[in-house]
Amino acid sequence: MKQKLRGLYAITENRPLGAERLAGRVEAGIAGGARIIQYRDKSSDVDRRLTEAQALKSVCDRHGALLLINDDVDLAAAVGADGVHLGREDLPLTKARERLGADCIIGVSCYNQFERAVAAAAQGADYVAFGSFYASPTKPDAVRAELGLLERTRRELGLPMVAIGGISPENGAALVHAGADMLAVISALFASDDIRRAAEAFARCFDTSQEAAP
Repeated sequence: MKQKLRGLYAITENRPLGAERLAGRVEAGIAGGARIIQYRDKSSDVDRRLTEAQALKSVCDRHGALLLINDDVDLAAAVGADGVHLGREDLPLTKARERLGADCIIGVSCYNQFERAVAAAAQGADYVAFGSFYASPTKPDAVRAELGLLERTRRELGLPMVAIGGISPENGAALVHAGADMLAVISALFASDDIRRAAEAFARCFDTSQEAAP
């Protein structure tokens, strides 16, 4: 399962869509090449979140994609998700590992901090995420990360990496060339009029990455 940590990493929109509509949109993304899905919902609607996460688990299982849950370790356990993604204010990685087990994928947001990635690797993170690499409509005030951070992490840690923040099909290949194993996108995918076609454009970043300038 952890060998699948490469490709388009699609993060769901943080708004209530309902299980059926959300699942349909995610399925379109998977059809276009998304390989990892992160369910991200910051609301307190426990029942809706559970229903939506269960629907996404069914879609991901059917198509061989990975399902990760943003922040919520209990929800990840409840739906049998493949893993969880943790930010600065979330449950510590070691506690999440105790709750979810050795086989669960645990990723950690490292923003623009190499030292945070070093600590995450030491604690057993399965991947680290850096960004924002470009201006992001989702998080306009996010700190900015440089391409050199990907290159250094690839050289010194060898841990799978997610690049996030303002990524487009036009700039994504350069990030992959610099070391990113996964490209995380939200609005550039799900705000598209044709989600499948948008996903296909991002998936091509991995095919052309060797031709991009570092």
